[in-house]
Amino acid sequence: MKTLGAIFAGGAGRRFGSDKARALLGGRALLDHVADRLGPQCDALVVVGRPWPGLLQVEDRPAPGQGPLGALAGALAHAQEAGFTQVLTSGCDLPDLPLNLRDMLDIGPAVIRGQPLLGLWPTACLTELLTHLSTTEDRSMRGWIVTSGAHMVVCDQPLANINYVSDLAMLETHRD
Repeated sequence: MKTLGAIFAGGAGRRFGSDKARALLGGRALLDHVADRLGPQCDALVVVGRPWPGLLQVEDRPAPGQGPLGALAGALAHAQEAGFTQVLTSGCDLPDLPLNLRDMLDIGPAVIRGQPLLGLWPTACLTELLTHLSTTEDRSMRGWIVTSGAHMVVCDQPLANINYVSDLAMLETHRD
């Protein structure tokens, strides 16, 4: 199966208070940490929702402002157009994502329990997702996970999810 990796990076970072993708961990941007871990598990890697040096930018579908579901739809559309069969996803704020994430998720649709942005999505999900976006006001990943029938996979590894500056500071402290 040909896998496209997609990093969702179009959020406003309201809880964080600034641009999370550019926030530094160990002197490197969070998005770069995610790219380092996701890239080797995929045949190609893109960033959704913003330009980023060295990565192809993909736009949200059907339009910006749809949250992570718009990012997922954009990644799935790009993957379909480029001949990929599935998309492995992560937010830009998960710098310690598993190095074996694709193997853990195995067959999509699947997500890591408690981390709805860590998912494996067959490109065939695109039509159903676009229908979901056009027929409901629910823009939550959790709602889409239920609708799509994605199965939950337990990850035994603790995963740092950087939502607040304090989360980043705590992770930085534990890495020293």
